[in-house]
Amino acid sequence: MKRGAFGVAGLLGFTAVAAGAFGAHAVRARLSPAMMEIYRTGALYHLVHAVAALGVAAAGDRLRHGRLILTLFTAGVVVFAGSLYALALTGVGVLGAVTPLGGVMLLAAWALTAAEAFRAT
Repeated sequence: MKRGAFGVAGLLGFTAVAAGAFGAHAVRARLSPAMMEIYRTGALYHLVHAVAALGVAAAGDRLRHGRLILTLFTAGVVVFAGSLYALALTGVGVLGAVTPLGGVMLLAAWALTAAEAFRAT
């Protein structure tokens, strides 16, 4: 799991920085302050969860549910941050309805991470 997990974490980190730079330089002048704030929220959660994925990769096989946690972090970022990026860039409000699904995936990943600390050894 370790190499693949580091690859996923690296890809999440790379895309988080790229999305942040795109927001800061390419679209900032085109977005309203409210839409820019939505975009920034997506970029923040994207980057934070890239670092979380890196932690899961570093823990490797010591985590009983490491693959599931990494999958939930990845899917959560795609749905949560992706829907916020899309909402900010298009203004299509219905996209915001998808965001909570990504949030639930991120919460599930964190809950499983916490549960790993309390599992019987």
